[in-house]
Formats: sequence, C-alpha cells, structure tokens
Amino acid sequence: MGKKYLIDANVIIDYYGKRLPLKGATFIESIVTPFISVITEMELLGWYRISNEEKEKLQSFVNDVTIIQIERGVVQKTIELRQSHKIKLPDAIIAATALANELYLISHNSADFKNINGLHVIDPWTL
Repeated sequence: MGKKYLIDANVIIDYYGKRLPLKGATFIESIVTPFISVITEMELLGWYRISNEEKEKLQSFVNDVTIIQIERGVVQKTIELRQSHKIKLPDAIIAATALANELYLISHNSADFKNINGLHVIDPWTL
C-alpha cells in the first residue's frame, strides 16, 4: 500500500491560490486519497470575511477528502507533543493526527514540526 498524506491548510490555500511551484502542485494533484484534520477544515472554512468564491472552492475540496476527527489517540499524542515541544495547539493537533494515523504531513511550515520523532514532513515548495 502506498504512502498516505495529511495536508495542512497552508498547502491547500496556496494550491487554490496558484502559489505552489509546479512540482508541488503536481504532487498535490497526484494524491489519490488525501486526508485533512478536522482542525484544517476549521482553518480553511473559518476565514473571517471569506469570499463566496473561496468558500465554494474550499468547501468542494473538503467534501472530497477524508476528514480525521480528534479521537482519544490524537488527544493523548497532542498532550505528549505539547509537553515535550514548544508548539502551538493547532500544529500539535495536526502533528498528532499524522502520527496517530501513520500519515505523511504535507506542510510549508516544516519548521513548526521540527524535532518531532516519527513525523515525516513534506514541503511541496522544496520538491
């Protein structure tokens, strides 16, 4: 079975804003079954003053992916990450979701996730 990927909000926003490099955009388009955290869903659709056009694009994307809810394993891993790393709560939840579900994380904010053992981060800007 191939690799599975959890996509961070910054990648999705830049993909739809056509700000990803060609290799990064092609990589995102090649993912057969993308996953996002419920936190990413909130980040994508919870923009203040989001335009109808942006909302429709992002809602369409959200409708076509698998959304991973915050379950007990993710909660426990989030707590462990916050105890051992200086990391913002949303980033800790994203990292914990990837770790608990054995997913590769796709994010441009790789510095936010450095030194987290077992977490594989792919930055589509560096492909």
